[in-house]
Amino acid sequence: QVQVVESGGGLVQAGGSLRLSCTASGSTFAAYTMGWFRQAPGKEREGISCINWSGGVTYYRDSVKGRFTISRDNAKNTLYLQMNSLKPEDTAMYYCAVLLSGYVNANTCSGSFNWGQGTQVTVSS
Repeated sequence: QVQVVESGGGLVQAGGSLRLSCTASGSTFAAYTMGWFRQAPGKEREGISCINWSGGVTYYRDSVKGRFTISRDNAKNTLYLQMNSLKPEDTAMYYCAVLLSGYVNANTCSGSFNWGQGTQVTVSS
């Protein structure tokens, strides 16, 4: 099973940018759809973006469309999330996820996931 470790979180001012990375172990990273989730204090974990194995299909939650970009480098076993124009409401713990079973299309990313430990993103106003 693919194990993942997130990095790149931190404190940034509103309007700023961060790039999250997710490094995966195992030789089968390229076979999996991957995603990013987040959970703010007192709120449920929500899926914000997913990308299929080739990078040809992506999903974005409405609240991040046009600001966040998901990408992957299968040769490096790494998933990325470029976050621009950050807002205070983007403050959350961000989790990388491996889609163990399910599907992704432009409108949804659904199934059973395995998550990493998370990286904290804090956006100050």
